[in-house]
Amino acid sequence: MPRGHGEEIAAEGEAGPVVVKMGVWVSNTKSRRDKLTADQLASLAKLGVDWA
Repeated sequence: MPRGHGEEIAAEGEAGPVVVKMGVWVSNTKSRRDKLTADQLASLAKLGVDWA
């Protein structure tokens, strides 16, 4: 996923859709994966994230 990728989602309490910067989140999470807990890594693996 490109770092600049964003997804619009409906957020509770917001008037309209909110853009979530998914590319930034994936990049940051992947680069900091050594700080994730075993449960967090297991959850990502269950979602099909191959580096988890």
